[in-house]
Amino acid sequence: MATYAIGDIQGCYDELQALLKLVNFSEQDQLWVAGDLVNRGPKSLETLRFLKSLGPRATCVLGNHDLHLLAIYFQATKQKRSDTLAPIFSAPDRDELLSWLLQQKLMVHDKENRVAMIHAGIPPCWSIRKARKRAKEVENVLNSTLAKEYFAHMYGNKPDTWTPTLEGWDRLRLITNYLTRMRFCTPEGKLDFSAKGTLDSQPEGHKPWFRLPRKNPKEQNTRIIFGHWAALEGEADADNVFALDTGCVWGGKLTALRLEDMKTFSINAIQPKHTPPPTSQYL
Repeated sequence: MATYAIGDIQGCYDELQALLKLVNFSEQDQLWVAGDLVNRGPKSLETLRFLKSLGPRATCVLGNHDLHLLAIYFQATKQKRSDTLAPIFSAPDRDELLSWLLQQKLMVHDKENRVAMIHAGIPPCWSIRKARKRAKEVENVLNSTLAKEYFAHMYGNKPDTWTPTLEGWDRLRLITNYLTRMRFCTPEGKLDFSAKGTLDSQPEGHKPWFRLPRKNPKEQNTRIIFGHWAALEGEADADNVFALDTGCVWGGKLTALRLEDMKTFSINAIQPKHTPPPTSQYL
């Protein structure tokens, strides 16, 4: 049995199937997905159906695109011109699929095997244990009667710095932004969303979150898996941190990391690259 972690699929279903064939993915294997299951690729509906069909063999975290899909479903926002989500909303199993998506976590932490997975990152002001605890705060709201109200308050760049005294929707928004949108921040955890994504665009006083010291030195041996940042091209350049978004939807690659031996496998995108990634981190 093997466990394969995959970066942003974004509806690139054909590439996903090709990659699983490459690694000889079997019924005994597990699949981890680091968020952004859907959007911009051509087959988001097929991707959701497949991952849901794996049942407990699939472990997925929510990315910003997945939350965007759910926000549309809860009528908190409208589809954008660049979205490719329409087939999901016209599918007969729409409600079932989105109910399943709503139940996915924002972060997973396998203490026994010392591995954590989130979509964007863990701010330096949090330990891994605290990050999981705060992710749970959002997950509890997503699976409550407050879900619709959560999405109505989800969008926004403020507050941009963590303080334990934050409450209400401001607190949940910042937790969400850390886990699903973050790229650059300060050692204190102050976010910056103006950068375009490449390391050359690093704002003054900010660094990539994974190049800042972790809150708890005892967690240095925990492997952190994330996606979201296609401009890194799979290179985080930090100990025990693994970037898995290799830009498949932009004509790059889809990449899997086998957790047992940390070996990577990649296949080239089938769809050609048409436009560069946008600067917006919401979409």
